[in-house]
Formats: sequence, structure tokens, C-alpha cells
Amino acid sequence: MSDIMKSRRSTRKTKAFTLIELLVVVLILGVLTGISLPAYISSVQTSRQNSANANARALATAVQARAIATGSYDTTLADYATDMGGSLPTNPCTGTATGYSIVGTSNSATVSASVGSNCGSWTPATFSMNR
Repeated sequence: MSDIMKSRRSTRKTKAFTLIELLVVVLILGVLTGISLPAYISSVQTSRQNSANANARALATAVQARAIATGSYDTTLADYATDMGGSLPTNPCTGTATGYSIVGTSNSATVSASVGSNCGSWTPATFSMNR
């Protein structure tokens, strides 16, 4: 009977992980997460910044097209919804469609995205137009 008990004990020991092995795996996963998470967050913020700048550039194109058609720059953001396909693009840095600014005079205008809080610290691109 003692031979059977010994063989069962040795079988059980080889089927399970030890506490040390589990702790090492958890430690490795924690280190990998600590290394990769900041890079992931940085890439998400950069993507949002690039998207906000691309949307501002598209809005600047609509502003320029309307200025050519009407002869003056319109600085009311809501007026460009139909020119942009029915709605203004959402600024991913502010989370709103009103996250862009149009500053204009009779002969020139500038369009830029608002900074917001979802993109970290950055300086949005400014798109200038002249008639």
C-alpha cells in the first residue's frame, strides 16, 4: 500500500505549478504591462492629435470653398455642417463637434482644432487661407 501512496504523491507533484512558478509568471506579466502601457497610451494620443489636425484641414478646405463661392469668409462653425457631409467631425481631443475654431477677416481666415484634455499636451496645426 505504501508503494501506491508514493506513486500518487509523486504524480500529484508533477501535475501542479508551484507557488514560486506562478509568482514568476505574474511578475513577468506585470513587467511587460509596465513597459508596453505607456507606449500604447502615447500612440493613442498621437493618433487623436493627427485625427484632429486632419479634421481641421478638411474644415479649412470647406471654409476656403465657401469663401470662393460667396466672396467672404464665414466664421460660424455650424454653417459648415452641410459642406462637411451633413455634420461636423468630432474632435477626438475634446470629444465634441465644436472643438474647432475659425477666425477670419474679410480677406483671410485660420482654422485650428481645440487642444482638449484627451490628447495630452500638444500644439494643434493652424491652417491659414487668403483670398
